[in-house]
Amino acid sequence: MKDHKLRNLFLGLLFDGIGMLSFVVPGIGEFSDVIWAPVAGWLMTRLYKGKIGRAAGVITFVEEMLPGLDVVPTFTIMWLYTYVLKSAKNEKIISAK
Repeated sequence: MKDHKLRNLFLGLLFDGIGMLSFVVPGIGEFSDVIWAPVAGWLMTRLYKGKIGRAAGVITFVEEMLPGLDVVPTFTIMWLYTYVLKSAKNEKIISAK
């Protein structure tokens, strides 16, 4: 679990960085999003399995396709949800029993 946690954090930061690269070169940024959006959505479904991964993949695809939203770190947000928020919620449920 810990290996996946660190691996997913590193990959998420890398993929968010790649998504933000479209701001570096003015003019071709939005064109590159047409290529990156489906790739990013697919990568999200590979990093996070199940329904939550598929939902995150769709959200990532839409976020990358919409102009100006490339600054939203979708992969990092998903990592935080999976390994921080969801873990804290599960711990709360376990301690309540």
